[in-house]
This record gives sequence, structure tokens and C-alpha cells, in this order.
Amino acid sequence: VGGPFNALGKKIFDERTETHSKDDPEGFCLPPGVPRMMYTPYPTEIFQMPDRILFIYEGGAHVWRIIWMDGRKQPVDPNPTYLGYSVGRWEADTLVVDTIGMNDRTWLDAAGHTHGEKLHVTEKFTRPDSNTLRLEATIDDPDYYTKPWTVVTTSRWAPGQELMEYICQENNKDLQHLVGK
Repeated sequence: VGGPFNALGKKIFDERTETHSKDDPEGFCLPPGVPRMMYTPYPTEIFQMPDRILFIYEGGAHVWRIIWMDGRKQPVDPNPTYLGYSVGRWEADTLVVDTIGMNDRTWLDAAGHTHGEKLHVTEKFTRPDSNTLRLEATIDDPDYYTKPWTVVTTSRWAPGQELMEYICQENNKDLQHLVGK
């Protein structure tokens, strides 16, 4: 487990491992961030419109994400947010999403990989078959890693599945598991 850490990235990762990830922001009902948002066990609905693609997430604080598909460029100095600023394009049958402008309040995964506000994520969404969505995410953050690194995950389509209301803030049972050290 681990990306190509620099010394600071390794120090933070080791501290989070030592405390059993007790300070994981997702355990406190904060949005998981990018690309972690796609790794949660909750379903996502994706809507394609003429100028954008909209991701609506059941879990992770019940948030949405806009991928701008109208040819715009990234802002020069975006206001950092949990899910950042995303622009996308099609390369044949692959949706390529470029995201910057994320705050440093999320983790890249439950293991505790950190990132800062210089994080740049490039995601490639493909459909190897009609029931599978494959996501390849390349993480580039010079503050915590020595070079960009890539993770791959897949999701299965569930026919007839609908998003349910999910309110993490109410009676959060996960907090009792965040005992740490």
C-alpha cells in the first residue's frame, strides 16, 4: 500500500496508519473528495447533458459533481473545494476528466494517502462492457509524492437501482469505530 511518497507524504501516511485512520474526514461526514468519491460503496448516478456531465452521489455527504464538457479551460486560481473544478473531453469512447482546485481536507483513500491543494487528478472512465464502469485515476501532487501514480477500480451497473436518501450526519454509527490510538 502506498504511492511514491516523498518524506512528508510517508510521514503523514505512517501517522495515519499508526492511529488506525481515526481522523479520516469521511468518518466525520465530510465529502470523500476526488478520486475517492468513486471508491465509496454507495451508488452514483451519471447524467450527460449537452454542456456538462453531472455525478450525483448517494454517500459521502450526498453531494454532486459537475464535469464541464463545453471546451472551457481550467481556472487559473480556483477557489479550493472538496471536489475541485473538473473539465472533461471525450477521447473516442473514453471520458477524460481533468480536476484541480481541491482543498486539502480529504484523503485519497481510507488508508490515509494525503494530498494538498496542488493535487491534480486525471480520470479516465471507460466501459469495458455494458455492465462495467472502469476508472483509472492518475494522482499528481508534488507536495507529497515523488511522481504521479495511478489507481484503477471498477463499478458494476445494478439495473433498477435508485439512489436513496443518505444523511451521514444523523446518528453516525461509524464514529464509534474511529477509536485510533
